[in-house]
Amino acid sequence: MGGMALEPTPVQLITGPTPLDAAPRLSAAIGLGPDDLWIKRDDLIGLGAGGNKVRKLQWTCAQALAAGADTLITTGAAQSNHARLTAAAGARLGLRVVLVLAGRESGPLTGNLALDALFGASIVWADGGGAALQARMDEVAAELQNAGRSVAVIPFGGSSPLTSNAYLDAAREIVSQGVDPDHVVVAVGSGATMAGLVRGFGAHRVLGVQCGAVTDPDHTVRELFPADDPAPEHLRIRMDQVGAGYGRVTPEVTAALTLAARSEGIVFDPVYTGRALAGLIAEVADGSIEPGSTVVLVHTGGLPGLFGSSEFLTRLSDVAPEAV
Repeated sequence: MGGMALEPTPVQLITGPTPLDAAPRLSAAIGLGPDDLWIKRDDLIGLGAGGNKVRKLQWTCAQALAAGADTLITTGAAQSNHARLTAAAGARLGLRVVLVLAGRESGPLTGNLALDALFGASIVWADGGGAALQARMDEVAAELQNAGRSVAVIPFGGSSPLTSNAYLDAAREIVSQGVDPDHVVVAVGSGATMAGLVRGFGAHRVLGVQCGAVTDPDHTVRELFPADDPAPEHLRIRMDQVGAGYGRVTPEVTAALTLAARSEGIVFDPVYTGRALAGLIAEVADGSIEPGSTVVLVHTGGLPGLFGSSEFLTRLSDVAPEAV
């Protein structure tokens, strides 16, 4: 367990660059010019119903294969996008996957949990999060190792200094698609996506929007810079979109999801990308991002989680259009 090569060649789980779509109607609706806003569509990565975690898994799965692993194990919330995509990556590569998830089994499988099962992952439930969840994963990994499995532990959210390379590459990909942004907006969960974008674009251009997955996002992101490319002195992280906490739906996020869906036909999720869009809307409203700026909003996926959020699905009745 753990003795993996430090700098593997990433395995290929993505075919070609993901789209970079103009969003003129959404841009105008939030107070920018119609040509200002672009959406990097990492929700359209093909593997496992899409999402930013696939870019990271290209690195962590390469480590696992180089170490001779036959089993991947990772952890997360019950509706973890990272867990779902680890399950999909394992299926693609012929590796067994065990997911240690916070909570208790209850009712029919919904959202990401349904896809975890479809991809063939085994689920172990654990009470509590944070250190307790990590400890339970370590116990399960040891049990698997003792049973003769060769286990590779994939870090929470797939985030490590190594996997920040994934979004350093994505930053280069965005520029290669003809857009050199003034601002890049992204949800902050486990942190490596923002760290990689900062490595590529510089801290002054990248706005992270805290989603509540970690208690101290600034510290978390800083810890994910490699030793030879240390974190800058200041990071831009917006902290006002968490609301009642991770996994809880705010009115601002509900409004943001509704606006994106009805102006561009694009679906965001209520935990991560919805908060990123709500943070962008707030940033424009308070003048921190001005019309005429070139803005890239990174769509990190998460659509299946929308169908696992009973709170958001209940709120849909509040924004339903009037009957014809």
